[in-house]
Amino acid sequence: MPTLSDVAALAGVSVSAVSRVLSNAPSSRVSGATRQRIENAARELNYHPNFAARALKFSRTNVVALVVPDLTNAIFSELMRGVEEAAAELGYMVLLARAESLQPTAATIAKLVGEGRVDGVLVQVGDSMTRDDLAGIIDGQVPAVLINSRRDDHVGSVILPDEAGAAVAVNHLAGLGHTNIGLVNGLPSTDSAQRRRYGFEQAMRAAGLSVDEQFVTSLGYDPQQGRAAMRSLGELAMRPTALVVANVNAALGLLVEARALGIHVPDNLSIVAINDAWTAENAWPPLTTVRMPLYELGKRSMVAIFDRIRADAIEDIVVTDPAPELVLRESTAPPLAQQRHIQPTN
Repeated sequence: MPTLSDVAALAGVSVSAVSRVLSNAPSSRVSGATRQRIENAARELNYHPNFAARALKFSRTNVVALVVPDLTNAIFSELMRGVEEAAAELGYMVLLARAESLQPTAATIAKLVGEGRVDGVLVQVGDSMTRDDLAGIIDGQVPAVLINSRRDDHVGSVILPDEAGAAVAVNHLAGLGHTNIGLVNGLPSTDSAQRRRYGFEQAMRAAGLSVDEQFVTSLGYDPQQGRAAMRSLGELAMRPTALVVANVNAALGLLVEARALGIHVPDNLSIVAINDAWTAENAWPPLTTVRMPLYELGKRSMVAIFDRIRADAIEDIVVTDPAPELVLRESTAPPLAQQRHIQPTN
Protein backbone atom coordinates (compact mmCIF):
# COMPACT_ATOMS: atom_id res chain seq x y z
CA MET A 1 0.00 0.00 0.00
CA PRO A 2 1.51 3.38 -1.02
CA THR A 3 2.42 5.82 1.75
CA LEU A 4 2.75 9.59 2.09
CA SER A 5 6.51 9.14 1.61
CA ASP A 6 5.91 7.40 -1.72
CA VAL A 7 3.70 10.25 -2.91
CA ALA A 8 6.22 12.84 -1.71
CA ALA A 9 9.09 11.08 -3.52
CA LEU A 10 7.17 10.87 -6.79
CA ALA A 11 6.02 14.52 -6.57
CA GLY A 12 9.44 15.77 -5.45
CA VAL A 13 8.13 17.54 -2.34
CA SER A 14 8.24 17.04 1.41
CA VAL A 15 6.01 14.60 3.26
CA SER A 16 4.50 17.47 5.26
CA ALA A 17 3.49 19.25 2.04
CA VAL A 18 1.76 16.11 0.80
CA SER A 19 -0.03 15.68 4.13
CA ARG A 20 -1.33 19.26 4.14
CA VAL A 21 -2.48 19.19 0.52
CA LEU A 22 -4.21 15.80 0.66
CA SER A 23 -5.95 16.66 3.94
CA ASN A 24 -7.04 20.06 2.60
CA ALA A 25 -5.50 21.68 5.64
CA PRO A 26 -6.17 25.43 5.89
CA SER A 27 -2.42 25.90 6.51
CA SER A 28 -1.60 24.40 3.11
CA ARG A 29 0.04 27.21 1.16
CA VAL A 30 1.56 25.68 -1.97
CA SER A 31 1.45 26.83 -5.55
CA GLY A 32 -1.18 25.54 -7.91
CA ALA A 33 1.47 23.66 -9.87
CA THR A 34 2.80 21.94 -6.74
CA ARG A 35 -0.70 21.01 -5.61
CA GLN A 36 -1.41 19.52 -9.04
CA ARG A 37 1.85 17.55 -8.94
CA ILE A 38 0.97 16.09 -5.53
CA GLU A 39 -2.57 15.20 -6.60
CA ASN A 40 -1.29 13.57 -9.81
CA ALA A 41 1.25 11.53 -7.85
CA ALA A 42 -1.41 10.37 -5.37
CA ARG A 43 -3.68 9.39 -8.24
CA GLU A 44 -0.90 7.55 -10.08
CA LEU A 45 -0.01 5.56 -6.96
CA ASN A 46 -3.67 5.03 -6.05
CA TYR A 47 -2.93 6.49 -2.62
CA HIS A 48 -5.81 6.66 -0.11
CA PRO A 49 -5.44 8.32 3.30
CA ASN A 50 -5.61 6.10 6.36
CA PHE A 51 -8.51 7.84 8.07
CA ALA A 52 -8.45 5.57 11.10
CA ALA A 53 -4.83 6.50 11.82
CA ARG A 54 -5.56 10.16 11.19
CA ALA A 55 -8.49 10.09 13.61
CA LEU A 56 -6.26 8.61 16.33
CA LYS A 57 -3.54 11.16 15.71
CA PHE A 58 -5.79 14.21 15.76
CA SER A 59 -8.55 12.85 18.04
CA ARG A 60 -10.99 13.21 15.16
CA THR A 61 -13.47 10.87 13.57
CA ASN A 62 -13.79 12.57 10.18
CA VAL A 63 -17.56 12.40 10.62
CA VAL A 64 -19.98 15.34 10.84
CA ALA A 65 -23.67 15.27 11.70
CA LEU A 66 -26.13 17.00 9.39
CA VAL A 67 -29.47 17.83 11.02
CA VAL A 68 -32.41 18.76 8.77
CA PRO A 69 -36.05 19.23 9.77
CA ASP A 70 -37.35 16.52 7.43
CA LEU A 71 -35.34 14.07 5.34
CA THR A 72 -38.29 13.58 2.96
CA ASN A 73 -38.47 17.29 2.07
CA ALA A 74 -37.61 17.67 -1.63
CA ILE A 75 -35.93 21.03 -0.99
CA PHE A 76 -33.25 19.40 1.13
CA SER A 77 -32.11 16.89 -1.51
CA GLU A 78 -29.83 19.38 -3.28
CA LEU A 79 -28.56 20.70 0.04
CA MET A 80 -27.66 17.21 1.22
CA ARG A 81 -26.01 16.38 -2.11
CA GLY A 82 -23.78 19.44 -1.76
CA VAL A 83 -22.84 18.55 1.81
CA GLU A 84 -22.06 14.94 0.95
CA GLU A 85 -19.97 15.76 -2.15
CA ALA A 86 -17.91 18.35 -0.29
CA ALA A 87 -17.49 15.94 2.63
CA ALA A 88 -16.14 13.26 0.29
CA GLU A 89 -13.63 15.74 -1.16
CA LEU A 90 -12.49 16.65 2.36
CA GLY A 91 -12.21 13.05 3.55
CA TYR A 92 -15.31 13.21 5.75
CA MET A 93 -18.47 11.18 6.12
CA VAL A 94 -21.90 12.60 6.93
CA LEU A 95 -24.31 11.31 9.57
CA LEU A 96 -27.87 12.40 8.70
CA ALA A 97 -30.42 13.19 11.39
CA ARG A 98 -34.02 14.37 11.24
CA ALA A 99 -35.13 17.01 13.70
CA GLU A 100 -38.85 17.76 13.55
CA SER A 101 -38.29 18.43 17.24
CA LEU A 102 -34.66 19.10 18.00
CA GLN A 103 -34.61 18.51 21.75
CA PRO A 104 -33.93 14.74 21.70
CA THR A 105 -31.65 15.16 18.70
CA ALA A 106 -29.58 17.80 20.50
CA ALA A 107 -29.00 15.41 23.39
CA THR A 108 -28.05 12.65 20.98
CA ILE A 109 -25.61 14.86 19.09
CA ALA A 110 -24.04 16.12 22.33
CA LYS A 111 -23.54 12.48 23.32
CA LEU A 112 -22.01 11.61 19.95
CA VAL A 113 -19.56 14.50 20.19
CA GLY A 114 -18.81 13.77 23.85
CA GLU A 115 -18.02 10.17 22.96
CA GLY A 116 -15.82 11.28 20.08
CA ARG A 117 -18.05 9.86 17.36
CA VAL A 118 -18.54 13.07 15.37
CA ASP A 119 -16.32 16.13 15.03
CA GLY A 120 -19.02 18.74 14.49
CA VAL A 121 -22.58 19.42 13.41
CA LEU A 122 -24.40 21.23 10.62
CA VAL A 123 -27.93 22.34 11.51
CA GLN A 124 -30.60 23.31 8.99
CA VAL A 125 -32.84 25.29 11.31
CA GLY A 126 -36.52 24.41 10.95
CA ASP A 127 -39.34 26.92 10.60
CA SER A 128 -40.45 26.58 14.21
CA MET A 129 -37.19 25.75 16.00
CA THR A 130 -36.67 27.95 19.04
CA ARG A 131 -33.56 29.23 20.79
CA ASP A 132 -34.13 26.60 23.48
CA ASP A 133 -34.25 23.86 20.84
CA LEU A 134 -30.78 24.81 19.66
CA ALA A 135 -29.25 25.54 23.05
CA GLY A 136 -27.85 22.06 23.53
CA ILE A 137 -25.79 22.45 20.37
CA ILE A 138 -24.77 26.09 20.02
CA ASP A 139 -24.09 26.62 23.74
CA GLY A 140 -21.87 23.57 24.12
CA GLN A 141 -18.40 22.61 22.96
CA VAL A 142 -19.70 21.21 19.68
CA PRO A 143 -18.26 22.92 16.59
CA ALA A 144 -21.52 23.96 14.91
CA VAL A 145 -22.52 25.80 11.75
CA LEU A 146 -26.11 26.90 11.10
CA ILE A 147 -27.46 26.44 7.57
CA ASN A 148 -29.60 29.27 6.18
CA SER A 149 -30.10 30.86 9.56
CA ARG A 150 -28.24 33.54 11.47
CA ARG A 151 -28.56 34.21 15.18
CA ASP A 152 -27.25 37.10 17.24
CA ASP A 153 -25.99 34.69 19.89
CA HIS A 154 -24.07 32.41 17.53
CA VAL A 155 -21.33 33.09 14.98
CA GLY A 156 -20.94 30.52 12.24
CA SER A 157 -23.55 30.29 9.50
CA VAL A 158 -23.97 29.84 5.76
CA ILE A 159 -27.12 31.37 4.27
CA LEU A 160 -28.91 31.87 0.97
CA PRO A 161 -29.32 35.30 -0.68
CA ASP A 162 -32.98 35.35 0.36
CA GLU A 163 -33.47 39.08 -0.25
CA ALA A 164 -32.27 38.67 -3.83
CA GLY A 165 -34.50 35.62 -4.35
CA ALA A 166 -37.60 37.53 -3.25
CA ALA A 167 -36.65 40.41 -5.54
CA VAL A 168 -36.43 38.08 -8.56
CA ALA A 169 -39.97 36.90 -7.83
CA VAL A 170 -41.37 40.43 -7.41
CA ASN A 171 -39.63 41.72 -10.53
CA HIS A 172 -41.09 38.89 -12.61
CA LEU A 173 -44.63 39.59 -11.45
CA ALA A 174 -44.27 43.36 -11.78
CA GLY A 175 -42.85 42.86 -15.25
CA LEU A 176 -46.01 40.96 -16.20
CA GLY A 177 -48.06 43.99 -15.13
CA HIS A 178 -49.19 42.95 -11.66
CA THR A 179 -49.54 45.76 -9.14
CA ASN A 180 -51.48 44.01 -6.36
CA ILE A 181 -48.82 41.51 -5.25
CA GLY A 182 -48.98 39.64 -1.96
CA LEU A 183 -46.50 37.62 0.08
CA VAL A 184 -47.14 34.20 1.65
CA ASN A 185 -44.29 33.96 4.13
CA GLY A 186 -42.82 31.79 6.89
CA LEU A 187 -43.26 32.46 10.59
CA PRO A 188 -42.18 35.98 11.65
CA SER A 189 -39.58 34.49 14.00
CA THR A 190 -37.85 32.59 11.19
CA ASP A 191 -34.61 34.19 10.05
CA SER A 192 -35.06 33.27 6.38
CA ALA A 193 -38.65 34.58 6.42
CA GLN A 194 -37.43 37.91 7.77
CA ARG A 195 -34.92 38.20 4.95
CA ARG A 196 -37.46 37.20 2.30
CA ARG A 197 -39.94 39.75 3.57
CA TYR A 198 -37.28 42.46 3.53
CA GLY A 199 -36.34 41.55 -0.05
CA PHE A 200 -40.01 41.55 -1.04
CA GLU A 201 -40.63 45.00 0.43
CA GLN A 202 -37.48 46.49 -1.08
CA ALA A 203 -38.30 45.12 -4.54
CA MET A 204 -41.89 46.39 -4.33
CA ARG A 205 -40.66 49.87 -3.47
CA ALA A 206 -38.10 49.76 -6.28
CA ALA A 207 -40.91 48.85 -8.69
CA GLY A 208 -43.00 51.79 -7.46
CA LEU A 209 -45.54 49.50 -5.80
CA SER A 210 -46.98 49.68 -2.30
CA VAL A 211 -47.22 46.73 0.07
CA ASP A 212 -50.78 46.05 1.19
CA GLU A 213 -50.54 44.35 4.58
CA GLN A 214 -53.82 42.57 3.87
CA PHE A 215 -51.98 40.69 1.14
CA VAL A 216 -49.22 39.45 3.49
CA THR A 217 -49.44 36.28 5.58
CA SER A 218 -46.83 34.80 7.94
CA LEU A 219 -48.15 31.35 8.78
CA GLY A 220 -45.24 29.09 7.81
CA TYR A 221 -43.57 27.09 5.07
CA ASP A 222 -45.53 23.81 5.16
CA PRO A 223 -48.24 22.82 2.63
CA GLN A 224 -50.97 22.99 5.28
CA GLN A 225 -49.83 26.49 6.21
CA GLY A 226 -49.92 27.43 2.53
CA ARG A 227 -53.52 26.22 2.37
CA ALA A 228 -54.37 28.27 5.45
CA ALA A 229 -52.79 31.36 3.87
CA MET A 230 -54.88 30.92 0.72
CA ARG A 231 -58.06 30.56 2.76
CA SER A 232 -57.23 33.78 4.60
CA LEU A 233 -56.55 35.68 1.37
CA GLY A 234 -59.66 34.19 -0.21
CA GLU A 235 -61.84 35.90 2.39
CA LEU A 236 -60.71 39.40 1.39
CA ALA A 237 -63.13 41.72 -0.35
CA MET A 238 -60.36 42.47 -2.82
CA ARG A 239 -57.64 39.91 -3.43
CA PRO A 240 -54.14 40.16 -4.89
CA THR A 241 -53.70 39.11 -8.49
CA ALA A 242 -50.26 37.64 -7.77
CA LEU A 243 -48.41 36.06 -4.86
CA VAL A 244 -44.78 35.54 -3.94
CA VAL A 245 -44.74 32.36 -1.86
CA ALA A 246 -41.60 32.19 0.26
CA ASN A 247 -41.31 28.40 0.10
CA VAL A 248 -42.23 25.93 -2.64
CA ASN A 249 -43.83 23.52 -0.15
CA ALA A 250 -46.27 26.21 1.02
CA ALA A 251 -46.96 27.01 -2.64
CA LEU A 252 -48.03 23.41 -3.28
CA GLY A 253 -50.59 23.61 -0.50
CA LEU A 254 -51.70 27.03 -1.69
CA LEU A 255 -52.34 25.62 -5.18
CA VAL A 256 -54.59 22.90 -3.76
CA GLU A 257 -56.60 25.40 -1.72
CA ALA A 258 -56.91 27.83 -4.63
CA ARG A 259 -58.43 25.03 -6.70
CA ALA A 260 -60.86 24.22 -3.90
CA LEU A 261 -61.92 27.89 -3.78
CA GLY A 262 -62.47 28.04 -7.53
CA ILE A 263 -59.50 30.39 -8.05
CA HIS A 264 -57.81 29.53 -11.33
CA VAL A 265 -54.02 29.73 -11.58
CA PRO A 266 -52.74 31.69 -13.47
CA ASP A 267 -55.96 33.21 -14.90
CA ASN A 268 -57.16 34.61 -11.57
CA LEU A 269 -53.93 34.40 -9.59
CA SER A 270 -50.25 34.19 -10.53
CA ILE A 271 -47.87 32.39 -8.17
CA VAL A 272 -44.06 32.44 -7.89
CA ALA A 273 -42.44 30.22 -5.26
CA ILE A 274 -38.97 30.62 -3.77
CA ASN A 275 -36.82 27.47 -4.02
CA ASP A 276 -37.16 24.95 -6.81
CA ALA A 277 -37.74 21.21 -6.49
CA TRP A 278 -39.02 18.34 -8.61
CA THR A 279 -42.38 18.78 -6.91
CA ALA A 280 -42.78 22.25 -8.48
CA GLU A 281 -42.43 20.90 -12.01
CA ASN A 282 -44.96 18.15 -11.30
CA ALA A 283 -47.62 20.37 -9.70
CA TRP A 284 -50.65 21.52 -11.65
CA PRO A 285 -50.15 23.96 -13.06
CA PRO A 286 -46.36 23.59 -12.91
CA LEU A 287 -45.01 26.27 -10.57
CA THR A 288 -42.86 29.16 -11.63
CA THR A 289 -40.07 29.28 -9.06
CA VAL A 290 -36.90 31.08 -8.08
CA ARG A 291 -34.09 28.52 -8.05
CA MET A 292 -31.80 29.19 -5.10
CA PRO A 293 -28.20 27.85 -4.82
CA LEU A 294 -29.07 24.97 -2.49
CA TYR A 295 -26.34 22.64 -3.77
CA GLU A 296 -23.73 25.37 -3.28
CA LEU A 297 -25.25 26.11 0.16
CA GLY A 298 -24.53 22.50 1.12
CA LYS A 299 -20.96 22.57 -0.21
CA ARG A 300 -20.08 25.85 1.48
CA SER A 301 -21.62 24.65 4.74
CA MET A 302 -19.45 21.53 4.74
CA VAL A 303 -16.33 23.58 4.05
CA ALA A 304 -17.33 25.97 6.85
CA ILE A 305 -17.66 23.19 9.44
CA PHE A 306 -14.40 21.67 8.21
CA ASP A 307 -12.61 24.99 8.74
CA ARG A 308 -14.26 25.33 12.14
CA ILE A 309 -13.05 21.88 13.20
CA ARG A 310 -9.54 22.13 11.77
CA ALA A 311 -8.63 25.77 12.33
CA ASP A 312 -11.39 27.18 14.54
CA ALA A 313 -12.23 29.52 11.66
CA ILE A 314 -15.63 31.10 12.30
CA GLU A 315 -17.56 33.37 9.96
CA ASP A 316 -21.01 34.11 8.57
CA ILE A 317 -21.22 33.45 4.82
CA VAL A 318 -23.80 34.36 2.16
CA VAL A 319 -23.80 32.12 -0.92
CA THR A 320 -24.15 34.50 -3.86
CA ASP A 321 -22.84 32.36 -6.72
CA PRO A 322 -24.82 31.29 -8.64
CA ALA A 323 -27.38 34.05 -8.21
CA PRO A 324 -31.08 33.23 -7.75
CA GLU A 325 -32.60 32.28 -11.10
CA LEU A 326 -36.19 32.47 -12.34
CA VAL A 327 -37.56 29.13 -13.57
CA LEU A 328 -40.52 30.05 -15.76
CA ARG A 329 -43.41 27.58 -15.80
CA GLU A 330 -47.19 27.87 -16.10
CA SER A 331 -48.32 29.43 -12.81
CA THR A 332 -47.70 33.04 -13.85
CA ALA A 333 -49.32 35.22 -16.53
CA PRO A 334 -50.21 38.89 -17.06
CA PRO A 335 -53.25 40.03 -15.04
CA LEU A 336 -56.56 40.26 -16.89
CA ALA A 337 -57.78 43.87 -16.85
CA GLN A 338 -61.15 42.92 -15.35
CA GLN A 339 -59.44 40.86 -12.63
CA ARG A 340 -57.06 43.40 -11.17
CA HIS A 341 -59.32 43.34 -8.08
CA ILE A 342 -61.02 39.97 -7.96
CA GLN A 343 -64.21 39.62 -5.97
CA PRO A 344 -64.47 36.50 -3.79
CA THR A 345 -66.60 33.66 -5.05
CA ASN A 346 -69.91 33.01 -3.31
